[in-house]
Amino acid sequence: MVDLPVLIYDGDCGFCTRSVRLAERLPVRMRILPWQEADLAALRTTSDRARHEVLWVARSGRVFGGAAAVAELLKNCRTPWPVLGLLMSAPVLRLLAEWAYRWVAANRYRLPGATPACQLPPAERPGHSARS
Repeated sequence: MVDLPVLIYDGDCGFCTRSVRLAERLPVRMRILPWQEADLAALRTTSDRARHEVLWVARSGRVFGGAAAVAELLKNCRTPWPVLGLLMSAPVLRLLAEWAYRWVAANRYRLPGATPACQLPPAERPGHSARS
């Protein structure tokens, strides 16, 4: 269990960092950590998973990834955001949200705010060997 939900993101990715800055504006109490600085074992996850997708660690300790993490973040906000989170969790929309998330993740280096590190495979990003 954690005292506040935790949003874990890729701190080496400019697009991810800019996206998290938008999430900070949402009406929700949470901790936000780049995976490179998080105690992932204590949060019941791994660096392999954190390199692959944004993570939401609920107060219960359950870990959600990708579009499900975004949906859980929204469900934990004040009105009207939980409605969007619930819609993203509905069966058909969940598939669409996951597809959209995967497309953005695969193309993040082409999106506004991206850095050269976003183009590199995780194993080749700056500081990888020191963080594994």
